[in-house]
Amino acid sequence: MSTVIPQGNALKKAIAWVSEKRTAQPDQNVKKLVNDACLQFDLSPKDSEFLLRFVKESLNTPS
Repeated sequence: MSTVIPQGNALKKAIAWVSEKRTAQPDQNVKKLVNDACLQFDLSPKDSEFLLRFVKESLNTPS
């Protein structure tokens, strides 16, 4: 499966931010983290859904 690269700069920043937060605190609630990122980076509902799906899929992908 190939990874889709997001087009929006805010979405790219949100993905990086979530990644950093998950690295620092791996047991943090994913939904809350994504919601915080959506508010901080003013993401659209479509981008918010993408971010949540992207983070959940990355949790299920073996390293």
